[in-house]
Amino acid sequence: MEPVYKTLTSADWITMILFSSIVFLVISKSLFYQRFMNFIILPFNNKYIFMYNKKDKLLNGFQIFFTFFQLLNSALFVYLAQHILWSPETGDYPFIYPVILGMIIGFIAVKVFLQLSNGFVFNNTRTISELIFKKLSYFNYSALVMFLANVLLTYLFKDSKAVVIAGFLLVILINVMGWFAVLKNHQKFITSHFFYFILYLCALEIAPFVIIANYLKQ
Repeated sequence: MEPVYKTLTSADWITMILFSSIVFLVISKSLFYQRFMNFIILPFNNKYIFMYNKKDKLLNGFQIFFTFFQLLNSALFVYLAQHILWSPETGDYPFIYPVILGMIIGFIAVKVFLQLSNGFVFNNTRTISELIFKKLSYFNYSALVMFLANVLLTYLFKDSKAVVIAGFLLVILINVMGWFAVLKNHQKFITSHFFYFILYLCALEIAPFVIIANYLKQ
């Protein structure tokens, strides 16, 4: 009788990740219900930004729990997108997921640190903190789209390129809306620091996505 080797399927560990992300989502809604309800309509109403932009901008319970939700789902979405669009063999190697998760955590941490350092050097920490809060809020919101895409790609439309592309487009759209909100609300600041803003845009906003795109194509 020959031994039968049983391999942990992708759906098993992905289910655990999705369940963990749901836990963070539920905690966010339970502990910060009013803030959650304002956040959920963010792309259609800036009430959330106006209400919470001045108080506990970055370090607050809601932001922390939702950032965990965003990290789990953004890493999973990148993993599934890479598997479907470029490297089908990665589906057999779930250990790649924590590598992607670590890269995203490191990317966001370094980016926020450099942004805050820039604010400190040029004596505009308050404004930079507001910019980070707004952009991070929209990025966290786009995690809801990635969560939905992850569920569809795992259980309903496995290996669907259409779902991946639609997910990417919606994530980009939400974050572009965030950028427009930032530009609209900080026109005077950007105009008075236009040169440094262009440098910041190229170094901390555009360049990282070029690097990520090149990595995914490998």
